[in-house]
Amino acid sequence: MISQKQLKGPDVFARTFAADEKSLSAIAARLEARAKHCFFQQVVDEYVNALELRGHESILDLGCGTGAIARMIASRDNCSGRITAIDISPYLVQTGKRLALEEGLADKIDFLTGDAHSILELQGQFDVLIMHTLVSHVVDPATVLQEARRLLHPEGKIVIFDGDFDSLTYATDAPDGGAETDRLQAIAGHTQGRVMRAMPRLLSDQGFSLEWSKAYVAADIGRADFWSSTLPALRILLPSAGVMSEREAGDYVDKLESSSLSNTFFASCNFYTMIARGMHVG
Repeated sequence: MISQKQLKGPDVFARTFAADEKSLSAIAARLEARAKHCFFQQVVDEYVNALELRGHESILDLGCGTGAIARMIASRDNCSGRITAIDISPYLVQTGKRLALEEGLADKIDFLTGDAHSILELQGQFDVLIMHTLVSHVVDPATVLQEARRLLHPEGKIVIFDGDFDSLTYATDAPDGGAETDRLQAIAGHTQGRVMRAMPRLLSDQGFSLEWSKAYVAADIGRADFWSSTLPALRILLPSAGVMSEREAGDYVDKLESSSLSNTFFASCNFYTMIARGMHVG
């Protein structure tokens, strides 16, 4: 049986089941900050609208992190169904429970701890399954999609939103323009950097029919905006992943923050949303 704990690489977001509290705190802060940004709010709003929810659907947020997306959906007027939020990290699940309670949403969201490769007890219970920045961190995307098919009602819908992280770049004043530090960030922060390019095929292979998609570019030019909340996290997570020393990570982030102050910052990554429905069999 495939498990996330079989992970070979240093992707810190994929190792939240075993990360130290300092790293987990940095990850939680980044997850919450980006969820509050207008870019992610637009993304969620657009895919929820595309789902055309009637209001009573059962929804699973798989790989929920701090539950930011589950909370965003639970707070919508047109969502009265129960939401289940699952993550492999007990720390992030507890953070999600606390934040849901603080926002008055605890009675709408059930938080559970589990590995996206194997959620045995919830077969066929959900109308909608959301994977928001999950598949770029899993050991085996095909197995996770197969599990999603089993968790959904026969013709339930899956939403996948994630980055094409092989396109992620932070420009620097290094002779290579930042190519080497981009490579190190890719090692430290993502396990499946190109998975969204393969997603239409992977969905089809697992019995889904693609119904809706949208492409985005998250680019900050001049000043850091969307990417600004990543920078303090990099000071902690790059050394945690073992790809830079604390001094190297600090110098790297100092220069990025300085470029933002001088209006010379550049960072960009492509993102995609895909919605697919389980194909009827028989």
